[in-house]
Amino acid sequence: MNDLDTQNVSMNVLPGPPKVLLSSTTFLLKRLGFAAKDRSHAAFEGMGLSAFHYAVLALLDEDPRETQAMIADALGYDRSHIVRLLDELEERELVLRKRDPEDRRRHVVKLTPEGRSMLGRLRTIMRQLEDEFLAPLDAEQRETLHALLATLASHHDPRCAPRDPAPPSQA
Repeated sequence: MNDLDTQNVSMNVLPGPPKVLLSSTTFLLKRLGFAAKDRSHAAFEGMGLSAFHYAVLALLDEDPRETQAMIADALGYDRSHIVRLLDELEERELVLRKRDPEDRRRHVVKLTPEGRSMLGRLRTIMRQLEDEFLAPLDAEQRETLHALLATLASHHDPRCAPRDPAPPSQA
């Protein structure tokens, strides 16, 4: 093999992390988390929103009477970050904030009809992202992976523990 052949072979092989890291489940989870985050940000950017906005809209769809503090706590976001996200969602008329009649110091946040419509479009993007990201896995492997991740998530973050399904909408 001459120098040119060696150079072509090395150009086709990407340098990667050491074997000790590749044997670490937490390292792989971290790498996959970064990749999933990057892809979701890129996909939502076309809508002028982020995965953070999507999470807020999804939460409001499940429990329509939420205060800013409750949203921050449920999602594990800094409260000042929530204010900025809600400002952006309110500017686009996707949410509405009103003073809480029971406590004038708080704001109650509600999803608008435009917000519900946008949430539907964002859910479609999420399904596509998930299908693309999990493409190497068959349906059974996806279910197993989800169950394992749900177990780990609920162990390490009680907010991720399984809950009763939301009651049907009275609309």
